Amino acid sequence: MSIQEDIKREGKEGDTEPSESEEARPADSSEDGSGETQPSPDSGDRADASADGHAASPTQLGTRRFVYAAYFAGAIGIAFLVSKIIDFAWLKLQNWKPALGEPRDEVVMPMAALIGALAAFYYWHRTRARQLAEEVAAEMSKVTWPTRTEVTNGTFVVIVTTVVSTVFFALMDKFWGFVTNLVYGGS
Repeated sequence: MSIQEDIKREGKEGDTEPSESEEARPADSSEDGSGETQPSPDSGDRADASADGHAASPTQLGTRRFVYAAYFAGAIGIAFLVSKIIDFAWLKLQNWKPALGEPRDEVVMPMAALIGALAAFYYWHRTRARQLAEEVAAEMSKVTWPTRTEVTNGTFVVIVTTVVSTVFFALMDKFWGFVTNLVYGGS
């Protein structure tokens, strides 16, 4: 019986209104043949996933995955800059107090990574910054990229226009140079 219901559902994928049998039965339950409904085994997992607002896979995250990637890249960028600043400061302190020795990566890198992670965490919890990042990601998802033929045609037009205008201005330069020499009596 469940196979027949699956076939019916596949045939009605385009329909937005549920059928009478689907309206009468809760979505997260299944019939076991005795007429009683049993909760489906994965119904709790789906409820928990949708209640958290987090999707299971990157393709289900939509534009939010780009926001996560931006915060991650920001944390890495901040950590990189902080590591360079700490290295520079350590070298300056070493010149002042030679007992410090050379900058040690096993100290500098964890400190820089912690500062980068804390900065990303801070800006993630500032709702205005996160909303702005999500709005930018949503707008960027609306951008359409040109096809290969459009890029090829556009490139061809630019190259031909550049060559034609270069030849035109070179000929005009020669012509006006000739006219100027005639008028002013140059050699």
